Amino acid sequence: MAKKKNEIFDEEEKQEDETFDNIRPERLEDYIGQKDVKENIRVFIESAKLRKESLDHVLLYGPPGLGKTTLAFIIANELGSNIRTASGPAIEKTGDLAAILSSLEPGDVLFIDEIHRIPSFVEEVLYSAMEDYVLDIIVGNDGNSRNIRINLPPFTLVGATTRAGDLTAPLRDRFGITAKMQYYTTEELMDIIKRTSRVLEAPIEDEAARELASRSRGTPRIANRMFKRVRDFAIVDGKAVIDLEVTKKALDRLKVDSKGLDDTDYQLLKAIIEKFNGGPVGVEAIASVIGEEVTTIEDVYEPYLLQNGFLKRTPRGRMVTDLGYKHLNLNYQNSIFDEE
Repeated sequence: MAKKKNEIFDEEEKQEDETFDNIRPERLEDYIGQKDVKENIRVFIESAKLRKESLDHVLLYGPPGLGKTTLAFIIANELGSNIRTASGPAIEKTGDLAAILSSLEPGDVLFIDEIHRIPSFVEEVLYSAMEDYVLDIIVGNDGNSRNIRINLPPFTLVGATTRAGDLTAPLRDRFGITAKMQYYTTEELMDIIKRTSRVLEAPIEDEAARELASRSRGTPRIANRMFKRVRDFAIVDGKAVIDLEVTKKALDRLKVDSKGLDDTDYQLLKAIIEKFNGGPVGVEAIASVIGEEVTTIEDVYEPYLLQNGFLKRTPRGRMVTDLGYKHLNLNYQNSIFDEE
């Protein structure tokens, strides 16, 4: 079946993910980590196939880089279906979404990344499409408008978001399957790194894989990205196998410490300590000091710092914890806002 493309929805992934297309697993059995999510989805897919019906709509949420896009493509492969992809920010008008939905064929999987960024007035078009497989659109001017209903074939919408809380209740409730993606363990990341090394024909020693995994912030995307950079150092050093020495050298040069914190993490923590006496401080103030977007801080940096206890949120703002001070080798001073 020929693949269709337009400006809004495309068979290719967004630019950052394209570099990893050749190392993405294509089947659930090859997908490492997210054990509970994977096993549940396996059951739901098998049930849908036995019933000869479309899989219920799926919502995947969690921090970036944990495999939401990869899992969406695997779902399509396991169903034996074509996948159509779109991005929430690119869907600006009702017509954009209508064009995507009307292009679907029976059994297709429609993957919408950053689905929380679809405008609310466009989102409403999704409701009837998801529930009844119909597309209701209004054409014409106010004085001469009419409603057109277009029947859609059964399809499965897979939505991915880093901000499940930003989804409206009506949209969230229309997903029959919801799955929260968790950070990966060091052992799981080691398996991913070893698989990547085999695919890219760049052997890596177990100790080196463990070191790289421990600095990858529990995130496969980061592990794969840093593996490629470590491989570069190994090639230039004339090493046929990536060892612990070259791995440490590369990660130190990339300013990634033993806990996976990079230069921006350090800027963020030090800004709170040095500019705001350790907090509490609002995220907007932090963003202005370190020159990052608020959404980048909230979606990319904060989740890992919060998860690992370097940072905490309070009703008054962000605060660096005792553990954060220790990691930066600074003396911790209790704030008057510290909870008893």
